Amino acid sequence: MAVLAMQVFLMSDHPFALADSEWLDLIAAARSWLGGPLGQLLLEQERQLLEEELARFFGGYLVHYGPAADTPPDAQQIQRSVRLGAPFKGVEIVCEEQSWPLTEHAADVVVLQHGLDFSLSPHGLLREAARSVRPGGHLLIVGINLMSSWGMRHLFTRDALRQARCIAPSRVSDWLHLLGFALEKRRFGCYRPPLSAPAWQARLAGLERLGAAWQPPGGGFYVLVARKLVVGLRPLRQPSRQPVGKLLPMPVAKVSRRETPQK
Repeated sequence: MAVLAMQVFLMSDHPFALADSEWLDLIAAARSWLGGPLGQLLLEQERQLLEEELARFFGGYLVHYGPAADTPPDAQQIQRSVRLGAPFKGVEIVCEEQSWPLTEHAADVVVLQHGLDFSLSPHGLLREAARSVRPGGHLLIVGINLMSSWGMRHLFTRDALRQARCIAPSRVSDWLHLLGFALEKRRFGCYRPPLSAPAWQARLAGLERLGAAWQPPGGGFYVLVARKLVVGLRPLRQPSRQPVGKLLPMPVAKVSRRETPQK
């Protein structure tokens, strides 16, 4: 099994000055918003769904990338979970979004939790995540659903949610297909609208039970579960045969079926 190439850093809430300032500002804003009431509501619903999905997987390493300061969802059957990302408190391996210090095929499972939402280069980030998954391993992507009240809110709000990209799950699915992944599952969660009043959130809590049962595509976030195709299982192309020339019919002697007269 491939071994994670790990670097040890002393993390704090004051990132080092060598990192991209625009990227750090974006991650810091997302980190702050996810730590607020609405962000916590979203993360709470995501944790339940992610831990349910992660319970199916087993292996040596899980890599988690995302801007949230909260402890990542737990994976009971994974031996070691590692947090990757910007140099903030709680991150174990510091790296840029397009340059992960991991060997190829190092992880059994990679989780991108709002990584694509708050990214300067979603394509580059997804390529790095895809490269790190072993053949047969899984990549889980969590994103804000554009076709929901949460996705609509990001168009009008003035807080950090406005900076989210909210990439449609269908587009992310196409990207995964091009990177050699097969989409196994698409799920949605957090059907309560993004209302900050706790009283209203309590009154609308029943929407979560209905949404979990029926899974309409209007949840505030989506989860894509994709499996990396095993290298070498594609069907081999048959070698083309060289033409051997045109076949011509051979003359056949005619045989008379009349009896020969006896002498």
